[in-house]
Amino acid sequence: MIMHPAVKLRHIRAFLDIAVEGSLSAVARRQGITQPALSRTLAELETLLATPLFRREKRRLVLTEQGALFRRHASIGLQAFEAGAAALHPGAPGSTIRVGVLPTAATRLFPRVALRFREIAPETVLAIETGPHSYLVGLLREGAIDLMLGRMPVASEMAGLVFAHLYEEEITLVARGDHPLRGEPVAQLLARVPVLLPPATAIIRRAVDDYLMTFNLAGLQPAFETVALPVGRAILLGSDAVWFISRGVVADDLDRGDLCEISTGARFLSGAVGLTKRQGGPAVPGLDLLERLTKESSDRQN
Repeated sequence: MIMHPAVKLRHIRAFLDIAVEGSLSAVARRQGITQPALSRTLAELETLLATPLFRREKRRLVLTEQGALFRRHASIGLQAFEAGAAALHPGAPGSTIRVGVLPTAATRLFPRVALRFREIAPETVLAIETGPHSYLVGLLREGAIDLMLGRMPVASEMAGLVFAHLYEEEITLVARGDHPLRGEPVAQLLARVPVLLPPATAIIRRAVDDYLMTFNLAGLQPAFETVALPVGRAILLGSDAVWFISRGVVADDLDRGDLCEISTGARFLSGAVGLTKRQGGPAVPGLDLLERLTKESSDRQN
């Protein structure tokens, strides 16, 4: 079946915005149109495609199976149109690169890259998205971001993606700099103080769980689960808690002495950090430059 020639870009943009917001009213406000007008646009698209794209669950619009399939292709198609238009006027104001940055690179590496990129290509906007690993991988697959910087996806997530290795990074156990039990054996320490673990959705959680199993602590009940630096740091500085976290997240705090590392004695608590993007994705002006600067900065850092 060939797509109906009456499908316009306004239909596609409206559909993609509704898929993100799950609400007609929110999208209508942002686009400066009435909700009935937006509803008509969506109805037109569903009629032209001859399939329902959303179903209503309580007060939200949720993609149908057909809608989710169409969203993946529509996102990539729209991105290709935008990249093609930008390529006609390289360096023109309004060019945007969308980057997903995981916590391991958000504190030190990527801010340095972003500032250097700004010096070289001030006309291009870096739109930076943060969030859990699975969330950013989803955005990458849908074409909502052009590049992801962080831990390497697991094998089951790599279909259609390509990963460029930058460096290996440790998962470390940290506490406040003057922690009274910092010299205790790890197993005893973990049994005596509150423990912060990465959430179950974090890609480093499995490695931490494997490590805890070596101490017969597989069922350890954490006091908190987070990879967010502001929350984790504040909890550590205000208590005797300890935190398993990627070293890059807390590197600056360790350098200042606000936090200290507690030796785990484990070599396998590490993993690959790098750049992930879609295979065969459309060319995005400035993306090659951003990738090169990231590689250069990581080489200097490591």
